[in-house]
Amino acid sequence: MKAHKYVNLNDGIYSVDARYICPGNACCYLIVEGNEIAIIEAGTTYSAEGIGEALLSLGLDAEKVRYVIPTHVHLDHAGGAGELIKRYPNAQLAIHPRGARHMISPDKLIAGCKAVYGEDTFKELYGEVVPVPMDRVLEIKDGEKLYLESRALEFRHTPGHAEHHFCIWDKVSQGWFSGDTFGISYQSMGDDQGRFIMPTTSPVQFDPDKLLSSIDLMMSYTPKRFFLTHYSVVEQPEKKASSLCEQIECYRKIAYRFRYDPDRERRILDAIKEMTLAKIGLALPRLNISTIEQLLSLDFKLNAQGLDIWISKQNQEKN
Repeated sequence: MKAHKYVNLNDGIYSVDARYICPGNACCYLIVEGNEIAIIEAGTTYSAEGIGEALLSLGLDAEKVRYVIPTHVHLDHAGGAGELIKRYPNAQLAIHPRGARHMISPDKLIAGCKAVYGEDTFKELYGEVVPVPMDRVLEIKDGEKLYLESRALEFRHTPGHAEHHFCIWDKVSQGWFSGDTFGISYQSMGDDQGRFIMPTTSPVQFDPDKLLSSIDLMMSYTPKRFFLTHYSVVEQPEKKASSLCEQIECYRKIAYRFRYDPDRERRILDAIKEMTLAKIGLALPRLNISTIEQLLSLDFKLNAQGLDIWISKQNQEKN
């Protein structure tokens, strides 16, 4: 898979395509401050080659990598953590406390992912998931800071997409590295009019109230930009936050509408697909909606599964 070695986003930040599914789907970031480097998002095992190529092109040594920082332990964000820790001997893995055990012993993550994708697709997408030695793991509390020389990276726990999710505030760039909390906006989801952004509610820990609160928390920092994992930097955060919150409320209403339907997951899938494509068509009329529908087919399916699981929990609580 061909991809640029890196894209310079200024302020010592570089994006590196994660080589996941297709170019423009997922990326990792390098933050370079003096003689120290942080890798934000570990991608998959296949992402490590691209990260290494980017460091080499920038003339940076492996010994300078201090931190590997997945925002959460879903395998498109953290599957390559063990491989990166092997490659960079001075690096520590910074991870949410709820996710640390899954990095040290990833068997449950692997089994859950194989149950969704199957053995062959799992291998194609993720390769070998390497455990991280316990003594290389830092569990990061809410509000804690790590430093690259004098540059502070502030961690805030941001549940809603997953309970083991944090986001990283970088005061230098006035930006958040937001993982999946601030949605997805693939490169193909826009043109010169801008890019559409949508929530990701994939299984199994979606919670709309927590997700809305996490977005509010990040917006309280008055950010100028968000560094998305899916994909790269987006501007106009107020506009995008408003769109995300509106869609999350629509998702909630859709889930409640079909909460007792015997074919609930399929009905939810059809409804969120119809709603999202209509919004994209209205916002970006020059986009080919059929192409966008194909691009987002897996996301629609995963979002519907996440909503189905969430509303099932609501039904159980009611009973």
